[in-house]
Amino acid sequence: MSRPSGAALAQARSAAPLFAALGDQTRLQLLLQLSRLGPGSIASLSADAVVSRQAVTKHLRILADAGYVQGERVGREHLWRLKPERLQDAQAWLERISAEWDEALGRLKHFVEG
Repeated sequence: MSRPSGAALAQARSAAPLFAALGDQTRLQLLLQLSRLGPGSIASLSADAVVSRQAVTKHLRILADAGYVQGERVGREHLWRLKPERLQDAQAWLERISAEWDEALGRLKHFVEG
């Protein structure tokens, strides 16, 4: 098995925050809620949450740092909206990993049958 190149390692490092932000149930629920209902305030996003408003705010900031959401002050409220292009980035990474697995399984099949 060959070692990843420096460029491949740099790409993986840049993708790590993308997936780390998805590694929490509350953050996934917030993304689903924003996807289904559109932009929302901290009050609306934390209405049905099992965590505090402060925790929801912290999770939204993590999602914003990873590029999944964007906050904007509108009057007295801070509205958060989903940035779907970042989800497309995650999907592209997963498709790349899937293709590499398919390739590896194909090589294994060829080796076993050959």
